[in-house]
Amino acid sequence: MPTQRLSMRRIREVLRLRHQGLTERVIARMIGVSNGVVHGYQRRARLAGLTWPLPDGLDDDGLELLLFPAPTAASQSDRRPEPDWIYVEKELRRRSVTRLLLWEEYRAANPDVYVVLHDLRCLEEACAPDDAPDPHGLY
Repeated sequence: MPTQRLSMRRIREVLRLRHQGLTERVIARMIGVSNGVVHGYQRRARLAGLTWPLPDGLDDDGLELLLFPAPTAASQSDRRPEPDWIYVEKELRRRSVTRLLLWEEYRAANPDVYVVLHDLRCLEEACAPDDAPDPHGLY
């Protein structure tokens, strides 16, 4: 279960203390959180381009939006295209074709396609009869 965020007042305190030159360990002890929490908020501030003192007029809501931007929708993210699973299934049925060989050939022909060997294994398991032995001896 993820931990709750610190209050904006405490986050501002983390940024202020770091600006004063205190180490993450000292700040963590002063605030009562772990070093990782302090590091995480400093990393978020650095990625947001924030420095101390914070810009004038930056209220808590504005600071929260800068430190915790809304996640991008899946349709907006850069996704690699899915493999052609029909082609993969057809090739796996051929003699002397291993998952590794197929994966290497497919990656060479399609460098922008994301293929995980586990996905090929799952596809092969779905296509094979339940009582058939593994033809490749990889399980």
